[in-house]
Amino acid sequence: MDIHQGTDGFTAPIDEPYFEDHTAGATYEYGIVAVTQELITGFAPQSVHIDTVEAKQRPFGGLVASGLHTVARMLRLFARHCLSTVKSLGGPGVDELRRLKPVRPGDQLHLRLRTPGDRLPCSDPRRGIVRALAELIDRSGEPVPRVTGVNLLRTRYSA
Repeated sequence: MDIHQGTDGFTAPIDEPYFEDHTAGATYEYGIVAVTQELITGFAPQSVHIDTVEAKQRPFGGLVASGLHTVARMLRLFARHCLSTVKSLGGPGVDELRRLKPVRPGDQLHLRLRTPGDRLPCSDPRRGIVRALAELIDRSGEPVPRVTGVNLLRTRYSA
């Protein structure tokens, strides 16, 4: 399994990866998200994510980021480091989304992206489908959220 770290792990720069540049079985790790109380409360859709007194009475025993906030942070890292602004044709959906652990103020997370090998050609030779597993990883190396996403990408044939 290949692991690529840094701002560019693909065989082509971020604005150039075509469908064919996504290596089956590769793992890419990027970025750091430092989670602060201000970030959590600034995004929060519910009072349990804003009010520290109320949060202590809830099952997690303290302030935690909303699941949507955590996934939004993951998607921002994905867009910054992995998503070609030129070759991406959009994402038709997400096959699975799991929130595995709570995210708290002080946590530091990074993105891990795996391409398990699901590169599927479309009926149109100008496009291909790449299925990827994206996770935010905490300091202990455990995934916090996990998303299996599907992206449509231009092929070299389209160039």
